[in-house]
Amino acid sequence: MGAPRRIGLVEDHESVAIGVAAMLGPQPDLNLVATAGTVADLLAHPDCRIGGVPALDLAVLDLRLADDSAPEDNVRTLRDNGIEVLVFTGAENAFLVRSAARAGVLGVVRKSEDVAAVVAAVRAAASGAQVVTTDWAAAIDGDPQLSRVGLSPRQEEVLTLYASGEKASRVARLTGLSEQTVNDYLGRIRQKYSDAGRPAPTKTDLYKRAVEDGWLPVPEHRRS
Repeated sequence: MGAPRRIGLVEDHESVAIGVAAMLGPQPDLNLVATAGTVADLLAHPDCRIGGVPALDLAVLDLRLADDSAPEDNVRTLRDNGIEVLVFTGAENAFLVRSAARAGVLGVVRKSEDVAAVVAAVRAAASGAQVVTTDWAAAIDGDPQLSRVGLSPRQEEVLTLYASGEKASRVARLTGLSEQTVNDYLGRIRQKYSDAGRPAPTKTDLYKRAVEDGWLPVPEHRRS
C-alpha cells in the first residue's frame, strides 16, 4: 500500500469535525491531516503544507461556513491550489449545491449518509474519481447556467470516447481519425466549454462536462 491520501477538512462545527475524524481515523489509506473553519485557514495550516505549499489530495468542504464565504469561491480557491474538493453537506440548500457543482467539485455527499458511504466517497474522491450522487446529479439537472456548448456530432463522438477513459491514440483508431485530428478536436471542445464559462482543462473536467451534458451516463453511486 502506498502513502495514505492526505485529506483536509473545512468545517466550522466541532461536532461534525469530530465525527469526520472518527470515521476516517481507522482507515489506513486516508489521513485527515488538518481541520479548519475556513478555506484560508486550511491552506495556511502547517500540517497541510509540504515545502511551503499546500499539499493535499482532497479537501472535504462544508458549504455553509460562519465566514459567509461563497461555496463557488471556496471550491475555486482550493482547486487553484491543486486540491480537488468533495462537498460534505446537509444539502438543504439547492442553490449552494449547484454553486459548488458549477465550480468543479468531485461530488456531493450528505452528512446524513452512513459511515461506509462517507468513507467510500472520501476514498474515491481522494483518488481523483468522480463521486456522483443523486444530490450532485440533481444540482446539475436543475442548473440553467449549465447550457450546452453546441458540439458537432464528430466532436460529441470524440468527447464521449476520450472522457470515458480512452487515450487519444485509441480514440483515433476507433473513429478513423488521425491522432493529431483527435487532439485538434479536443482543443476545440475545451475552447467551446471555456467560452461558455465552463472550463475543462483536464481530462477529469471533460468527463464532468460530458456527464453534465448527457454525453455520458451518470454513474451509479454504490456503497462499499
